[in-house]
Amino acid sequence: MKKTTVALAAGALLAGGAATASATPAPAKVPDAVKVPDGNRHLVTFHGEGVQIYGCANGAWTLVQPAAVLSEHGKPVALHSKGPVWTSTVDGSTVGAAAVASAPRPDAIPQLLLKADLNTGDGVFGKVTYIQRLATRGGVAPAGSCPPGAQTAVRYSADYAFWVAG
Repeated sequence: MKKTTVALAAGALLAGGAATASATPAPAKVPDAVKVPDGNRHLVTFHGEGVQIYGCANGAWTLVQPAAVLSEHGKPVALHSKGPVWTSTVDGSTVGAAAVASAPRPDAIPQLLLKADLNTGDGVFGKVTYIQRLATRGGVAPAGSCPPGAQTAVRYSADYAFWVAG
């Protein structure tokens, strides 16, 4: 998949107004599996709206990449793309991460705990240590088999909580 797919998907979300939801606080009850380790403090939570892009591999749908816009109080503030990576559209800082734990959600992609493995810039994401993907809705791969080379995008939303050391 070309990098332009994320830009096009994010652009469509911005143009279509799908990313205008307000920032949503993390739910009060976070599953133990995706709790952030002691020694980190909550920085900010942004609401994300976008798609999970799936491709057909060996007759089964597999995740290719996410493409989402994160918002705060209705204002787009970041893009979420393959890596996974989050890039601030306000200050250019980025954070990349790898999943370290998950918690299932009925009829939705799982909630995740991700540990940062890449930080750039001095902005909001420059010192992030952990990310939680919480309150997920939708985004599940289609059921059943698929034709070779097929792709599909499934809408999803989630709250992304960013944490820093200290």
